[in-house]
Amino acid sequence: MGQQICDQTYAEFLESLKAAGVAITNESQLRERLAETWRWRFAFMTLATNGRPLGINFLNKDASQHMDEIRGAFARYQFPDNSDAVFASTLAAE
Repeated sequence: MGQQICDQTYAEFLESLKAAGVAITNESQLRERLAETWRWRFAFMTLATNGRPLGINFLNKDASQHMDEIRGAFARYQFPDNSDAVFASTLAAE
């Protein structure tokens, strides 16, 4: 395996979520905020749970059918344990 996790970016992570059926509203604002910090995983989780006032929402287009892919993305990008479950609980129905 030996892939280099630390080289992976928030942009690649967001693309993997979108490929797994997650739609993101106000994605440009989200990307701008994640670009401002080297702790983008922490910032992402903060915005996932508290981003609504900024118009940042994560919508369940068909993500519920792809939860294994979403869990895999969180694991691949080395998020803390249980981050995927916290994120899943924030997904709004479209």
